Amino acid sequence: MIYHQYPLFNWRSKLVVAIVFGLSFFISPQLKSAPPNILFILADDLGYGDLGCYGRVDIRTPHLDRLAASGVRFTAHYANGPECTPTRTALMTGRYPQRIGGLECAIGTGNVGRYPDAVKLRERHALGLPPEENFLLNGLKQAGYLTAITGKWHLGYEPHFAPHLHGFDESFYCVGGGMDYFHYTDTVDEYNLFEDGKPVKTGGYFTDLLTDRAVSFLKRNHDRPFFLYVPFTVPHAPYQGPEDWTPDPIPTDGDLWNQSKGPKPIYRAMIEHMDLSVGRILSALESSGLDRETLVIFAGDNGGSKSGSNAPFSGFKGGTFEGGIRVPAFARWPGKINPGTISYQPCITTDWTASILKLANWNPPAEKPLDGMDIISHVVNHQPDQDRELYWRKPRGETVWQGLRKGNWKYVREINGQQSEAYLFNLDIDPSETEDLKTSMPEKFQELQSFYETWETESRRNRRR
Repeated sequence: MIYHQYPLFNWRSKLVVAIVFGLSFFISPQLKSAPPNILFILADDLGYGDLGCYGRVDIRTPHLDRLAASGVRFTAHYANGPECTPTRTALMTGRYPQRIGGLECAIGTGNVGRYPDAVKLRERHALGLPPEENFLLNGLKQAGYLTAITGKWHLGYEPHFAPHLHGFDESFYCVGGGMDYFHYTDTVDEYNLFEDGKPVKTGGYFTDLLTDRAVSFLKRNHDRPFFLYVPFTVPHAPYQGPEDWTPDPIPTDGDLWNQSKGPKPIYRAMIEHMDLSVGRILSALESSGLDRETLVIFAGDNGGSKSGSNAPFSGFKGGTFEGGIRVPAFARWPGKINPGTISYQPCITTDWTASILKLANWNPPAEKPLDGMDIISHVVNHQPDQDRELYWRKPRGETVWQGLRKGNWKYVREINGQQSEAYLFNLDIDPSETEDLKTSMPEKFQELQSFYETWETESRRNRRR
């Protein structure tokens, strides 16, 4: 009938259309449309309950709340570690940080190794993430992405671990775990602010500086797909809001550097200013006409310290109770993810890497497979939630924290020298981990402990040390 309406559409035209239509079945989905831009925003020490969209009422976060409402908000998202370095390692590699070596806990201020493997690597100037292990950047660069970081790195103090050597086309960053927000020094008085591997002298509140760089990047780059990584230092100590400038760096032995004693008004001001900064970045994305072509991801790097709120969970940064590892996370992708989506799927930092590399149509070496699932496809395709096994291990000094979530069951163990305490929880009925079930359910406890021990042996077998 259509052909009668258009007589010039003859049999030759029909043949061409048929051939093209047939060939379309052999073209991969990634090639049918351009890969999206990726904007990945990471908060530092933000508690699960520190945002309005996760229940906080005394901190105003309208921009982040709006971002969460415009896409999918995850209720069971985990960081790959209860401290920042392991989670950042997991994001860059797409693999458990235990596989790398030396990065299972935060690198100490001034490039200090905090457990035996890390100490040995530090002695060889090898404490950091080797660029060849950075599958996220390797994959994105091979896929033609323009890449930039503006914010916190914390994956190696040594010059040969600098972000630009990992493949970032632009890099402006704090090299260590934390620094004075105005003077850029840490607790051992080392200068921490760098650009493309070189110290950069400037002035201003660090949250504003990194946001300015992000906005500038978005205004300048429209012709290639990009990956913009914005790891804030908020609300990590020292506790300084945008109005708290002092002529000299704040004393490193005072409460403002104590992660457990952040003054509530300052803690609130830091998060609210980060929210405004995210608003600026999203506004720049929109004004550049890139918002509908960009997947925006926001997540935390570990649970909040005692200065924040991990409600309704127990525990804090540093341990493997839920409060130390469960973090806020949400993603927006216009036209792909329905606004107002809530996901209860347990997921973890490495899942973002798996999703991003899938979108870039890049596969890791066969001998080093990724550990994450494609969480973006899971949401976009409305797939049913699935039980998973998620693991954690964090050594520091003589203490080792272990953790495993298997389905709704949770195994936690803290080893401190010759002493240890282990727990079994059912997160389905006890998400706050208040009732230890290991005595009443010894078989389930032994099952999870066995799973954990097998994973620990396997995941750390080929690590650097």
